[in-house]
Amino acid sequence: QVQLIESGGGLVQAVGSLRLSCAASGRTYSTYTKAWFRQAPRQAREFVAAITWNSSTDYADSVKGRFTISRDKAKNTVYLQMNSLKPEDTAVYYCAATIKTGLFRARYSYEAWGQGTQVTVSS
Repeated sequence: QVQLIESGGGLVQAVGSLRLSCAASGRTYSTYTKAWFRQAPRQAREFVAAITWNSSTDYADSVKGRFTISRDKAKNTVYLQMNSLKPEDTAVYYCAATIKTGLFRARYSYEAWGQGTQVTVSS
């Protein structure tokens, strides 16, 4: 079982930047596909970005061109660089992992989840 711990959330003004980190421990197979989801108050949890073991990526349309997902295999860590932040990006951001190969947008595709980190963007 893999454990995921997110960090890097906080309060930032609109058009600012933040970088989230997701550190993995336990059964940290390098072939895991990793992803970021987010959940705003009273909203469903939604896909943000995903990255495969060989660094293929996928992004939600709402963040494409502003967010970048990357991974450091040596550190078992995945990052989400968020630029040009908007108030509508405010949410709890969750890291997720699956041992399956490929890029997945559905929540049910992921077996492991972190506890989440709050991102608040003020206008």
